[in-house]
Amino acid sequence: MAIEKNQIVSILYEVRDPETKEVIDSNMNSTPLTFMMGRNQIISGLETAIADMNQNESKDVLVKAVDAYGEYDEQATQVLPREQFAGIELEKGMTLYGQDESGGTVQVIVKEFDDEKVTIDFNHPLAGKDLLFSVHVTMVRNATEEEIISGQPYENQQMGGSCSSGSCGCGTGIEDDPFGGGCATDGGGHHHGGGSCCGGGHC
Repeated sequence: MAIEKNQIVSILYEVRDPETKEVIDSNMNSTPLTFMMGRNQIISGLETAIADMNQNESKDVLVKAVDAYGEYDEQATQVLPREQFAGIELEKGMTLYGQDESGGTVQVIVKEFDDEKVTIDFNHPLAGKDLLFSVHVTMVRNATEEEIISGQPYENQQMGGSCSSGSCGCGTGIEDDPFGGGCATDGGGHHHGGGSCCGGGHC
């Protein structure tokens, strides 16, 4: 029986590179990712596959790049003055966070830099990559009226978090100056973002 729109679903997953089999992300030994079906809270290719699954069912799903984080966009870069990164020990490939015009968090990757300028990349770290998911559906239930109105499962509200589409990255919208209010580093780590690589939020 297909999972219907607005039903609440919890999954355990492991994401691998389909060619190298390298594990990119996993919550198999952690808390399940919970989301509301049909609300664009996880990547579309994975959501489509899960829609045909049942509770306690497991499946391997190959999600093409176009249905995951999109193809890599060569135009989604921007060159900024090095002075806007004062106090940060830059490394090629490191993740930085800024703020867009609406006040939202923007995640970018340092593509290259010299003494005068820094090139930042707005592409999601997994853009252009096919992803192989091993998924286990741990729960399927109907949403309450309150959950449907808020768009957030009760489980996520209890944890003080939320799921939002693409929060494993910043999207590809280039603002005139995403670091106008300063920028921050994640501590120099090279990773795939602050959220899950399912495309959900910090759940």
